[in-house]
Amino acid sequence: MNESQLAHLNWLVLSSTAVVSLFLGALFHRSHFCTMGAVSDVVVMGSFDRMRQWALALAVAIFGFGCMAYAGLINPLQSIYATKDLLWLSSLLGGLLFGWGMVWASGCGSKTLVRLGAGNLKALWVLLVMGVVALSAMKGILAVWRVQYVDVMKIELPQGLFAGEWLSHYLNIPLQVGMLVAACTVSVLLLVWILKDQNFITLHNVLTGVLVGLVICVVWWISGVLGHGMEHPETLEEFFLATSSRKMEALSFTGPVALTLDALMYFSDGTKRLTMGLISVMGVCAGSFISAWLQGTLKLEGFTNAADMRRHLVGASLMGMGAVLAMGCSIGQGLSGLSTLSLSSLIASLAIVAGAYAALQFDLRQA
Repeated sequence: MNESQLAHLNWLVLSSTAVVSLFLGALFHRSHFCTMGAVSDVVVMGSFDRMRQWALALAVAIFGFGCMAYAGLINPLQSIYATKDLLWLSSLLGGLLFGWGMVWASGCGSKTLVRLGAGNLKALWVLLVMGVVALSAMKGILAVWRVQYVDVMKIELPQGLFAGEWLSHYLNIPLQVGMLVAACTVSVLLLVWILKDQNFITLHNVLTGVLVGLVICVVWWISGVLGHGMEHPETLEEFFLATSSRKMEALSFTGPVALTLDALMYFSDGTKRLTMGLISVMGVCAGSFISAWLQGTLKLEGFTNAADMRRHLVGASLMGMGAVLAMGCSIGQGLSGLSTLSLSSLIASLAIVAGAYAALQFDLRQA
């Protein structure tokens, strides 16, 4: 592959990501798919519909990832979630902070992008604060504290963090088979719980869950298949195009929001480049804008008072710090990460739900 072909492939990866993220932004806006909303519905109203939507999306994403791994289209060990070290404290603490923060900020990173696209100016401030804090936790002063005191708390797992790796190790089967068996098992268990409630089975609920899960699978395919090459023309090494980690990635939003701010502020230094994460941030926001405009619901909205602003900005700060510690947000770990059946993603996702539950209970007691 020469440089011209590489540039064309890079453009193809970015444009494909743009189309998918535009669709996802419109889908999120129309369907009101939201992790925080799902937890809130359970706690406040006792409704599990949006939680089952989320579980259906996860089941589809897990099954799709497992099938791609079994077919040899992708190598799970080349994903951003593949590691031998379980950063248990980072995942736990980060998840709790993010979960609490997304309640106070009225939604996670993806929901905030959707709200901004629909005209909510509160979301703009949430994104700015969340991005600045996340960037500080990635590269700035907070990163020093994170690396010295939190990330050092880890457990080395020689067999890896993926459930498929565990099955491969203990059952002495190929990794591809282990990934597929684990994916099928977990997907079936999720489907049993999802379909137990017959009232959930409506076109809106099923279509929302399936489409969100398919989007996660498509992004894995864009990153791991379309953007994957065996020999870079300059380095002669295997590569993944347009990913910030240089590994195979799927959707996540808090980190990319931080890197988008970094790219905008330091664009002229010549080292910044467009990545799938940056494109997805802009695409989801633009997709929501188009959906709201066509629906006639585009409307500017600001903070109601100082207390409202304070609550949102504290929530944004917690999300920024929490997502970096947990190595992902409610989408980055809750769907993309969990689709790999990573133990680290499981801890982070459960902690996010626990943090959101605690924040909602706190708010109910204060009311």
